[in-house]
Amino acid sequence: FRAADGRLRLDLPVEELRAAVADSGGLLWVDIAAEGGRIEGESLLRDLFGFHPLTIDDCYNTIIDPPKVDDYGDYLFMIVHNVRYEADARRLVTAELNLYIGPNYVVTLHKTPLQSVMEIRRRAENHSLVLDHGAAFLAHALFDVVVDEFHPVVEALDDQVAAVQEAVLAQPEQSVLQEVLQLKRNAQRLKSSILPQRDVANRFARGEYARLIAPESLMYFRDIYDHTVRVDEMIDSVRDLSESALNTYLSSVNNRINEVMKTLAIVAVVFLPLTLVASVYGTNFEDTFPSYGWSPGFYGMIASFVAIAVALLIWFRYRRWI
Repeated sequence: FRAADGRLRLDLPVEELRAAVADSGGLLWVDIAAEGGRIEGESLLRDLFGFHPLTIDDCYNTIIDPPKVDDYGDYLFMIVHNVRYEADARRLVTAELNLYIGPNYVVTLHKTPLQSVMEIRRRAENHSLVLDHGAAFLAHALFDVVVDEFHPVVEALDDQVAAVQEAVLAQPEQSVLQEVLQLKRNAQRLKSSILPQRDVANRFARGEYARLIAPESLMYFRDIYDHTVRVDEMIDSVRDLSESALNTYLSSVNNRINEVMKTLAIVAVVFLPLTLVASVYGTNFEDTFPSYGWSPGFYGMIASFVAIAVALLIWFRYRRWI
């Protein structure tokens, strides 16, 4: 809690929060870590702040809601997505950050520890400017850090795409295909998170919530909107590169299949006349078949096999089929 005179108080008891909310000259930030359940946090949201039950349900439901902002008159309810990339598992982790923005307070709620929230708390404890310009600026700082955390995630995916493209050209194996498909999935998840957040930032930047967001704060939200647009373009680039890697993989696999089929076809064509000669000489018409009783006939047949095979291979080479 930042008082009107600039004094900072940390970790207020629950019984002092009501007085802090009533102090219009101060700024209160309540951060609720909801890992342990909803009883205590729900009591604060419902009884102390009087937030709408629908927003409380959005905070505590088990699914991750898409980013959005709702205007409830005296306060705004906003949902944004925090993303983290686990490089070892090549897995994208999405967490939900819920924000209530009032005239002199900001309430945040999250089910898992978030680096963005810890970063803003560190700035606040160090008496930075994050608490000096009201609730709108504090909400902007939280939103800005959340959006900025998309950048290292997208850059990590971009590096992975480059490595996958090299692997696709060198040795297109099944494991490489799995990496490509996982890249496409992660890029799509990022896209589904950043697009609605871009719309949220745009609504703030256009000044739709003039009752709670002062005009001098709009430039900061426009800066967030620019960041979301840049991240969106980076994600599109990763999606295009992953799609290109998939097409390259499929082309490489098709080329390998074509090479195998060509080899099999050549073998089949070489052995087809040999099979014909062998089947003819395998007939049992001793009285009428020419040279049936010729003693070197077997070796002559083998010699014809070799001559036919060599002639066919020379012909294939001449036509540049092999």
